[in-house]
Amino acid sequence: MVFHCADTYEGAPIKGGDERSGRYYESIDLVDAFHPQTILAHSLNNAPLPVQNGAPLRLRVERQIGYKQAKYVMRVEVTARLDLIGGGKGGFWEDRGYEWYAGI
Repeated sequence: MVFHCADTYEGAPIKGGDERSGRYYESIDLVDAFHPQTILAHSLNNAPLPVQNGAPLRLRVERQIGYKQAKYVMRVEVTARLDLIGGGKGGFWEDRGYEWYAGI
């Protein structure tokens, strides 16, 4: 599952030294997507999720570390391939050398 977000980053280096801007995105496998601790939050304390907390939607994947917790989610895509999205590594930071599966 790929989570496309509203925020963009300027000049974040791609692995190998290339400077490239891009819209933030993140992906997780279906095992983590269907895990009971994974949350796609739209509200906080019975009120719509505030922007400072990641509105309109925020992803929480309790089994993975921080950069997998996408905020400002605008679109969710189910796909069998990650190589055709963004830099092809499965996420904004993964395109820059981070590990795709960031499990704890």
